Amino acid sequence: MSSTDGRSPADCTGAEKRAKPVGVAVIKNCVAALDNSPGVYRMLNLKGEVLYVGKAKNLRSRVRSYTNPAGHSPRIAKVIETTASMMFLSTETETEALLLEQNLIKQLKPKYNVLLRDDKSFPNILISREHAFPQIRKHRGRRKDKGSYFGPFASAASVNRTLNQLQKAFLLRSCSDAVFESRSRPCLLYQIKRCSAPCMNAVSTETYADLVSDAESFLNGKTSRLQAALATQMEAASAAMEFERAAVLRDRIQALSHVQAVQAVNPKTVKEADIIGLFREGGNACIQVFFIRANQNWGNHAYYPRIGAWAGEAEILEAFLAQFYSNKTPPPKILLSHPVASPDSMQDILSRSRGRRVRIALPKRGEKAELVESAVRNARKSLAIKLSETQTQVKLLQGLADFLGLDGAPQRIEVYDNSHIQGTDQVGAMIVSGPDGLQKSAYRKFNIRGSTLTPGDDVGMMREVLHRRFNNLMKRDPARSGVEWPDLVLVDGGAGQVAAACSLLAELGIEDVPLAGIAKGRQRNAGLEQFHLPGGEIRALQPNEPVLYLIQRMRDEAHRFAIGAHRSRRAKSISSSPLNEIPGIGAARKAALLAHFGSAVAVSRAGLQDLKSVNGISDAMAENIHAYFRQDADPTP
Repeated sequence: MSSTDGRSPADCTGAEKRAKPVGVAVIKNCVAALDNSPGVYRMLNLKGEVLYVGKAKNLRSRVRSYTNPAGHSPRIAKVIETTASMMFLSTETETEALLLEQNLIKQLKPKYNVLLRDDKSFPNILISREHAFPQIRKHRGRRKDKGSYFGPFASAASVNRTLNQLQKAFLLRSCSDAVFESRSRPCLLYQIKRCSAPCMNAVSTETYADLVSDAESFLNGKTSRLQAALATQMEAASAAMEFERAAVLRDRIQALSHVQAVQAVNPKTVKEADIIGLFREGGNACIQVFFIRANQNWGNHAYYPRIGAWAGEAEILEAFLAQFYSNKTPPPKILLSHPVASPDSMQDILSRSRGRRVRIALPKRGEKAELVESAVRNARKSLAIKLSETQTQVKLLQGLADFLGLDGAPQRIEVYDNSHIQGTDQVGAMIVSGPDGLQKSAYRKFNIRGSTLTPGDDVGMMREVLHRRFNNLMKRDPARSGVEWPDLVLVDGGAGQVAAACSLLAELGIEDVPLAGIAKGRQRNAGLEQFHLPGGEIRALQPNEPVLYLIQRMRDEAHRFAIGAHRSRRAKSISSSPLNEIPGIGAARKAALLAHFGSAVAVSRAGLQDLKSVNGISDAMAENIHAYFRQDADPTP
């Protein structure tokens, strides 16, 4: 891969920069420097913002096509008109160009490209293979642990339901290896018949291996054979009057039947595939993805990519596939409702990601076509609901603008809140909302670091959070040309928080960002909130006002996110030990100290001679430990 252009290794302007030309003249000047290799090009405006990222099998030919003023869609015509410079990266193959194009789109988020907005990973079920008694658990992210993976599932809730029933059916352990090794008696799961207690040798290795094998067979779709075998065993146990064993087998059969009932659609001719259906209406689109695994429907998920009226179905689906599978392992077969622009290159990319061949198909008849039609039908319904919700949201945002006296409906609202317990583990949180609702990918949390803050000083905490947020934003985008700048800032609090926020923004030279504080009022009841504005003005809404409900939802979401961040930090601080910070203290010495004294606090209070009496602690190490816990103490007079 190499970089090439007409003027410099980084950009191509086509004329003297003082003249700042734009449009066809810039593009013509770049053509002469290009060859016929495949690659990726970027089109930038006068501010240096990337307007569009594209790929080409032949860079020279593709870029030269932009010099012809006719035959372009309104979108491309607008891009050409505002292009002030171009950047190029040549690649060895068209497949590499397609992959690089989607990587740049995800990173740069150009205005005129199709962009997948929700790109989270999906949960899987993992049966580990790193222990004599394998663990079954939910797994997200890269498949780096050894074991058998089953999924993906459309949501964490569907995984949790399936795991719950699988534990009833197969009694596999869900505890971590550390908990497994430290058990001295069976846990509650064994008492309620959801674990076979291998930690206490209540089941043999061979019997547990059979349970693991049965679980894998079920998750691989071999359900009828397994259930028939369990039914035979149950009848035999009943005939032998082993009623307790028969009851256990009955419960396993019922649990398996429940899992099958949850998987509502079970196609007979499709064992493992993703069904992807697209429906678009004007400048909006919805893509439904159905996950078929082991001849079972393991759920679906709706996506609403950012597109324009200019985007065609082929371009939308190609961008979606490249971005969607960038952090997921594709199945062996992908069934689409519409063709993609470069099917061979896309299959090559997905096959590399999987490590085996992946086929893309557009079924026209039979069960596969019915599955695709079902995905499109669900996409149509989901888009209708989404558009209805968006229209309602836009009306509420306009009502919020009217209430606060804004120039227009805010497109990005940032809500700030703090959380702590008596000044400990202080955390600040920011949530973001707009016309499309909550934008969870834009949420941020801040661990309060101010050493001069009085514990529990909410005003000081809010000031630190806002300083870190906007100071960083000023450094990244001093021209304020990006989309990360808020149109409205809401802080949880009254006059004190608003005054602190106003003074902080003024110090940073930011004076045109609208700001308001949300206080619960004297009786602290929902519906009686007061809104504090800069200058001391206080406003209120009627308890049944829809705009008030919108603000309450955003405030409550900020509160929920802040509490979650605080609890996470508190859990880490509770589990941490000061012994970990002492040089030379490893796992063995730490265990010896805790076994001797009972806690890290007791170790910190121990005398030098007591430390020396611990097995495995030398005199020199005892002196180091003793000095470590007294390094901040006042010297003895």
